[in-house]
Amino acid sequence: MAVAERLRRTMMFVPGNNPAMIKDAGIFEADSIMFDLEDAVSLAEKDAARVLVYEAVKNIDFGGAELVVRINGLDTPFWQKDVRAMVKAGIEVIRAPKVETAAMMEELEVEIEKAEKEFGIEVGTTHVMAALESALGVMNALEIARSCPERMMGIALSGMDYRVDMKTKSYPDEGELYFARNMVLHAARAAGVAAFDTVFGNVDDEEGFVKGVELIHQLGFDGKSVINPRQIPLVNKVYAPTKKEVVHAQQVMEAIEEAKQKGSGVISLNGQMVDRPIVLQAERVLMLAKAANVLDEGGNYIEK
Repeated sequence: MAVAERLRRTMMFVPGNNPAMIKDAGIFEADSIMFDLEDAVSLAEKDAARVLVYEAVKNIDFGGAELVVRINGLDTPFWQKDVRAMVKAGIEVIRAPKVETAAMMEELEVEIEKAEKEFGIEVGTTHVMAALESALGVMNALEIARSCPERMMGIALSGMDYRVDMKTKSYPDEGELYFARNMVLHAARAAGVAAFDTVFGNVDDEEGFVKGVELIHQLGFDGKSVINPRQIPLVNKVYAPTKKEVVHAQQVMEAIEEAKQKGSGVISLNGQMVDRPIVLQAERVLMLAKAANVLDEGGNYIEK
């Protein structure tokens, strides 16, 4: 089954071994919550964290957020147990770390399908995403994004490991990520999946964080990975459409309705043809406006 289009402005990382953070994760209104069984969890806690996240997914209401789990790498002895437990729990998306080839995602898909069949879950229900964390992963971004076409939700850049692989470090303008961001974004768009930007590690540098979000929003990323709830409203503010954008989107939808009522297959607005890309853009603007609460019940823009 194809992955549904939805807002994914923020994907909040939550350590899989922290009961308090897991319990409260839903109150911060992230679009996606990603429970981490990998880097955030020590070797001694892997099994306990897996059980904790399993119980949370089964029993806690996270307020409609998309639920994602980052499993351990496919080069570890933990990942197959992670997959089996998370599929049984009913997780929506399994995120594979350090993906470098399409074959890695295909191997993951085999294990997911085995677990779905074992637990009586419809095959294809569990979706996947890939984190690209190396030069090889970035160079193979398109083939990775096109792997598992019925399950692939999106691909994400993981900047920390990528910087190490590239023998560089974090700079104020994040210029070291320029090529990787564009590769990930173009691969995602070519494959028709979501694109996520990397985390911004300094939670106290609000100005730097916002500048980075403005850049990836300008480029066209679906959203940003975040490590602190304070970063969520900052991302949402950047992604909120302007009054001009909302009004134009509403006019596009009105033009569509008017053409339908007239029985016309030609849609025009202010003397210009309205084609499919314009319609899709208008639909996304209105979806973002609704999520940002900038429209009242009558559809009027609320100045903030």
